[in-house]
Amino acid sequence: LKLPKNQLKRTVQVRGLIFGTLYPAYYSYKAVKSKDIKEYVKWMMYWIIFALFTTAETFTDIFLSWFPFYYELKIAFVAWLLSPYTKGSSLLYRKFVHPTLSSKEKEIDDCLVQAKGRSYDALMHFGKRGLNVAATAAVMAASKGQGALSERLRSFSMQDLTTIRGETSSTAIPLSHAPSVSARASSKQSQPKTSRFASDSIGHSG
Repeated sequence: LKLPKNQLKRTVQVRGLIFGTLYPAYYSYKAVKSKDIKEYVKWMMYWIIFALFTTAETFTDIFLSWFPFYYELKIAFVAWLLSPYTKGSSLLYRKFVHPTLSSKEKEIDDCLVQAKGRSYDALMHFGKRGLNVAATAAVMAASKGQGALSERLRSFSMQDLTTIRGETSSTAIPLSHAPSVSARASSKQSQPKTSRFASDSIGHSG
């Protein structure tokens, strides 16, 4: 029974994860633990081949997924790499990968150094740019906040002034009524004096 393409792809991914990653990772752990140089070199060669295979797989899945039995061939290739009888990873490494890397090692190292320097410069550039943007945003936010605070305080002060003016105007005595009030007070004070003078004059005359 032929599986649908999506289901077949998921099956291949799960099997590739188990047989191509977890199984070699466990035996790499055992090689490191036992300090067996032969096994250590064997699994190091496998990981190099598997890294190249994973990189190539990214592009072949896009352009060659239509090929018949494509996913089955991928599983068979991983099994061929892992098999202790075929020793596919060791064969590919010794025949192709090691000679190629040995001949191009200096160029690869120079490219890596240049890429590292460019990435550092780009990181510093974007870091400075990000700091400038953050500082500008902080200054703008602070200025806007200060302006809003001053406007708020100004509105409060104007309201307070209007209320104070209203209260003073309601409680204050108008200037037009001031003379009448003073006249009344002076008349009240002058009345007992005149009555006193009148009584004194009457007493003397008697």
